[in-house]
Amino acid sequence: MAYTKPRPNIDGDIQPFWEGLKNHQFLLYRCQQCGAWYWPAAFCRFHDNQPFAANMKWEPASGRGRIFTFNVHHWAFDPAFKEDVPYVYALIELDEGPMFGTNIVGTPPDQVRIGQRVEIVFEDYPEEGFTLPKARILEEAPS
Repeated sequence: MAYTKPRPNIDGDIQPFWEGLKNHQFLLYRCQQCGAWYWPAAFCRFHDNQPFAANMKWEPASGRGRIFTFNVHHWAFDPAFKEDVPYVYALIELDEGPMFGTNIVGTPPDQVRIGQRVEIVFEDYPEEGFTLPKARILEEAPS
């Protein structure tokens, strides 16, 4: 079945991130001088940077974090998503520090909670040439 939803906007600056996803690697931008992680790609804010971001590099990250906030969509903002409602869009505070927004999959919307641990999973569309990052809730041990 053909992918009929809006396609990701992949330009040269973000291409390494999308290539990583195709290989089921979650990449973040990292400063080679101080180790700070970034999403989206940016210059490091903790010190002077080298020209053309030479001190920054895409590196594999854990792809894990906690739900910082979320909303449940009951109405599709684009007709292409009408079969998906209701769906959960969440802002994930990654273990490395940056925030990353994506959909929560595999859990009914009424069971999603702030603070739940999640991990990035990969939704492949090889015929379209891209993979989408989604998040699934991890089982947490009872306290």
